[in-house]
Formats: sequence, C-alpha cells, structure tokens
Amino acid sequence: MAKTSSSSPTFGAASLSPTFQNVSVPKKIRKCLPIYSVCVLFVLILVNFDVVFSPSGDQLPRQQQKPRQPSGLSSRSSSFEPLSKKRRPGHTFPQKLWQTWKIDPLLFGITETSRAMTWIAQNPQMRYEVITDNSDVTYVEQHFGPAGLNRPDIVDFYQSVNLRIIKADLLRYMILYAEGGIYTDIDVEAIKPFHRFIPERHNEEDYDLIVGIEVDMPQYRNHRILGPKSQSFCQWTIVSRPRHPVMMRLIERIMKWFKGVAQEQRVPLGQVELDFDQVITGTGPSAFTAAVMEEMNIAVAATNGGHGKKITWDDFHNMDESKVMGRVLVLTVEAFCAGQGHSDSGNHGSRGALVKHHYHASNWPSKHPRYRHPAYGQVEECNWNAECVEKWDQNVAAFEKLSEDEKKKVIVERLKLLQPQVPPSPPQEQEQQQQQQKDSPQVPAEDIPPPDQKKMAQNPGDVNAPALQLPPE
Repeated sequence: MAKTSSSSPTFGAASLSPTFQNVSVPKKIRKCLPIYSVCVLFVLILVNFDVVFSPSGDQLPRQQQKPRQPSGLSSRSSSFEPLSKKRRPGHTFPQKLWQTWKIDPLLFGITETSRAMTWIAQNPQMRYEVITDNSDVTYVEQHFGPAGLNRPDIVDFYQSVNLRIIKADLLRYMILYAEGGIYTDIDVEAIKPFHRFIPERHNEEDYDLIVGIEVDMPQYRNHRILGPKSQSFCQWTIVSRPRHPVMMRLIERIMKWFKGVAQEQRVPLGQVELDFDQVITGTGPSAFTAAVMEEMNIAVAATNGGHGKKITWDDFHNMDESKVMGRVLVLTVEAFCAGQGHSDSGNHGSRGALVKHHYHASNWPSKHPRYRHPAYGQVEECNWNAECVEKWDQNVAAFEKLSEDEKKKVIVERLKLLQPQVPPSPPQEQEQQQQQQKDSPQVPAEDIPPPDQKKMAQNPGDVNAPALQLPPE
C-alpha cells in the first residue's frame, strides 16, 4: 500500500476505515483519496465558518444579536436588509390597539368578538387591550394618580361622574394621552390594516395625531339644531402619540364644562342629566373637533412665528385626499365614515375605506333624547337631505305662527298619520264578516261592559287598545 508523504496533513486510505484493509482499491484512487478528504473537510469548515469561529449569541452585544426566526415561518426579505427598511408605515406610532367596553373580552358576545377580531387579524403585530367597567378606575388611578401624572382632580372627577357615555368619551382621551396608539369603539370593524392609514405621500414624522372627517355639511353651520354637528372629525377611531396636548385639553375642558352644568342644575356631578346635543357638544365629536382645530392653529402659529393663515373648516370641505395641517393628519370622510349617506362618504367597498362603523353598540342615545318637535319629529331623521331639512324648517316655522288651538289640531293630525294603517280585507272576507254580523244576535249597547282600562294598560298589544294617546283639543 502506498504511503503518503509525512509532510502531508492528510491520512492514508487504510487509516480511514477498517473496511479498506481487505478491499482492493485502484492505485490512482488511493492516491487521490487524501486530496478528496481535504476538500470535503475544507467545504464543511467554510459552510460552518460562523458557527466554528463566531462567539455564542450570549457573548454578542445586544445590538448585534439577531432575533430568532420562529419555526415554520420564512422571511422573504434579505437578513442583511436594514431594519428601517423592513418596518411598515405607521411604526413610529405606539403599536397598541385600545377598546373600552362593559365586560372583559373573554365574556364578549359573538358580535363584539367578531368585530374585535378584525382588528387583531388585520394587525397581528400589535398589542390589544380592553379597558372595562371593572378596570377603568384602576387604569385612571394608575396613570393619573400619585404614581402617574399626579392629577388627583382628574381621578376624583372620573370617579364622581355616573353618565356612561361621558365616562366613555373621557376614558378614550385619557388612554390616548397616557399611552397613545389606536383607539376604536367596540362597534367598529377594521377593513384594512393600520399601515394603510398612513398615506405614502406624507412623512409620518410630520404629524402626531390622525383623524378622519365624519360630517362635512358646512351649509348647515348656522342651523339651530344641526349647526354644532355639521362639520366634525370622527371620534370613534383616533390614532395618537402619547402626551398629545389635544387629549389633555379635552380632559380639562370636559371637567370644567360638566361642573358648570352641575351648578346650573344644582345637583352633584353624579346626578347630572344631559340630552343628546349636550353630549355631542360637551364630550363628543363637536368637542373633539374644536380641540383639534385649536391645536392645529397653535402649531401653525408656533411654526410661523405667530403668523400665518388661520385654519378653518373650509380647509377640509370637499376634501378628496388627505392633508397634514398643524401636525395633524386629516383623512378623507370615506376613511373612517364611509357609507353614511351624506358628506360624499362613498361606501365601504371603496379603496379609501379603512373601517366600518355599526353605530351605538351601547344604545346611549336612548338615555339622552334628541330634540323632537311635537308635530314634525327629529330633523336628524332627514340624514342631511337638503329637501327634507328645508321642508322640516318650513313646517316648524309655520307651526310657531299658529295659535295654541291650531297647534293642537296639527299635532292630532300628525299623530293620526303616524298610526299604522290596517290593510283592507279581501272581498271574500268582507262578505263573510257581513254574513256573520247578520247571523249573530244584536246586543244592545247598554249591555256591553266598558273596556277594562287596567287590562288595556297591561296589554298594549290588545287590538281594542288605542294606538296613540292623543292630546285633548
């Protein structure tokens, strides 16, 4: 058997395996086998170079350690691509989804669960939390108490208020001020992921708050009922960085306003009663819009040395693409409020629609009635239809000129129109009824007992009960 050179780092063929001792191997192969062995060893070292000659992950600085890829998932991007290029639009905002509701998510019904799941499914990388009626005070105390912002006035106020819709509005502003992120009502469904909220043509470092238009009907800004609601930003979905001044401005304004209402009503904070319009203007979209517009103008003035054109709603009227003004990104009406039937809001199938609102999951308007004219009802039922609103205004104006007796007659006639109409019976049934009346014995009127008023009150569905209680003439 040929021997290899003593200076060679390779091994003889016989030393590689005992099986070669009794096997006849061609001489040329025996000479090349050590070279093959060296080549294989070199390739193995080269392939595992980073494992053999690199320190362990624990020895690397934190900045150099690479996150482990979960098993079963593959990365389509290069592992050497800078992290900044991998991040989606919106990554500079807190990656947290917030909702508030009566009960814990584990106790959600099918409707609430299905809608909440749309946000989680569209944004699987985000954290998700629900503040409930049982955990809200704890959250407020943690972030606004001595261990947080040390605002005992805010904590005491929140604990003193009993109206659920006021606390719900207040809590969303508190959450966004304390931690930021995406707040959305429990009755809102996510259509697209959060990174679609961020228009590519804007630099997200240039704004700290994202809002969408809800109502864009400025032609009614002077209407006595529709005016405060005619131009507003949406409040059921808001995106904010933490510590945004709009949120604290809202919190403090709500406290001052609500305490004033309590003084006017001469009741404690926990006994204040509000109608629908007071909620809208005090804590809802109208209050939110006023605070946002004020902050926009403060930011513009600070940027331009106290000068510059004042921002008004005219800057957002008929807006067909997003705008950044005063460090606020304003999205078009179809983004958060598609399918309303007014304000040129489009539909939920449009490219710009981001969420779908299902309206009033808590049924709060039933506890805070809208203004209803005694004869012509609510103007909101027109849903901003110009002809309907104009007719309502004309009827109400004419009604005010009537005498009290004439007003009562109009109300009676209107109530009669609202009574459900009983469809006429087919001819055959009419003939049968007439024949039955002929065959049945006639009972004198004085022998018919009077209706049981108590029974009628307990059974409003009784056909003998009056459909509506009409006012006396």
